[in-house]
Amino acid sequence: MQKKHSKNHPELHTFLRGHGYRVTTGRKAILTVLSDIDIHLSADDIYQKIHKRYPYIGFTTIYRTLELLERMGIVSKLDFGDGRARYEIADGLTKKPHHHHLVCLHCRRVIDYTDFIKEELEFLKRAEKGLTEKYNFAIESHVIQFYGACEQCFQRNEKHKE
Repeated sequence: MQKKHSKNHPELHTFLRGHGYRVTTGRKAILTVLSDIDIHLSADDIYQKIHKRYPYIGFTTIYRTLELLERMGIVSKLDFGDGRARYEIADGLTKKPHHHHLVCLHCRRVIDYTDFIKEELEFLKRAEKGLTEKYNFAIESHVIQFYGACEQCFQRNEKHKE
C-alpha cells in the first residue's frame, strides 16, 4: 500500500461547488482518503480510516457521499467479485492515468496496470469504433478487469501440483 502525497484536492472541491454541492468535512475526508491511497477501498475501509480522525462522521454519511460522488463521476465504483464494492477517484480527475485491473481469485489482490500492450490498445480502439457505429453510442470510458492468479498464488499452486 503506497501513500501518495496528500494535498487539498482543489480541483475536486471546485467540481463539487460547480455542481451546487458544499464541500463538507465528510466529503473532503473521503476525497482525501481515496486520493492518498493506491488501493481500492470499500465503504467500510473508508469509514475505518475516517472514523479515527472524525468520529462524528457515520457510516451512512460515507455511503451516501460515495453514492453522490459516483453519480457525479468523481469516484468510480468497482466490483471485483468478492461481494464488496470498492471505490477509486475516477479517471481524468487526478494525475493517475487510465488503467485496467488484474484481480487474483485466490488472494483477492488487485493490480492496476497502465502499460497496455500494443494489441490491447488496437483491439480497444477497434471495439469502441465498432460499437459506436453499430449502436450509435458515444463511448466515454470503459472498465476492464482480468481475473486469474497473481504470480505468488500461481507459483504456490504450481508447487502443490508437484
